[in-house]
Amino acid sequence: MPPSDALPYSRPLNLKICLGLPIAVAVVLMLLELTPMDMAVAHWLFDPVKGDFIGRHSHFLENGLHNRAKQIVILLALLAVVAFIASFFAARLKPIKRELGYVVLAMGLSTGFVTPAKVVTSVQCPWSLTEFGGDQTYSELLAPRPATDKPGRCWPGGHAATGFALFALFFALRDRRPALARKALVFAFALGVVFSIGRMLQGAHFLSHNIWTAVFCWLISLGSYYAVLYRRAPKDAAVGPSSSETPPA
Repeated sequence: MPPSDALPYSRPLNLKICLGLPIAVAVVLMLLELTPMDMAVAHWLFDPVKGDFIGRHSHFLENGLHNRAKQIVILLALLAVVAFIASFFAARLKPIKRELGYVVLAMGLSTGFVTPAKVVTSVQCPWSLTEFGGDQTYSELLAPRPATDKPGRCWPGGHAATGFALFALFFALRDRRPALARKALVFAFALGVVFSIGRMLQGAHFLSHNIWTAVFCWLISLGSYYAVLYRRAPKDAAVGPSSSETPPA
């Protein structure tokens, strides 16, 4: 096994789960485009009496769960950038310099792809559609967009990506701290789900928008892990820290 201050050998990944599952979810999402699932869920969250989504004007959802929570995650990302820069000079951080660089890269890519994807796809937000009091015409993800002066900017989910970007913490920790990595994975998934539900209650996104976001953030974190941190162990080498922790996927 490499010395404790070196990049550890990587624990084997179950690619049937880590890669196969998100690909399967993507296929299912494409098939669900042929169904009214998104519209049905949006109607459940819409109050026809008030003529608006049930959380559209919620102070907690907009200022707490959207603005403040996003700022906290952005602060975490900035701290990762500062720590990565400091790792070139601080002896205590040098052993984890590569992990810090990975977190900066994976979180940057997981949030950075959102705006260009929104521009390219021009998908409408639920609150902009005629079915929910707006003036835009609904169209499926892969369908041509109706002519409009206000192209949509709602696919994928930007706020969901802020939460799911923390998948990076799981991969950064999995080879040195497996137990903590599992907790980070649960936290990132839960945060992304909460952010997703909050924006759906406001009418900002359809359900599928947020699931697609989770798939992309996971694949970005996984690909970045292979590019930056993955280190295959020789056949005769021990893998991971010398503990009884069960390795995560």
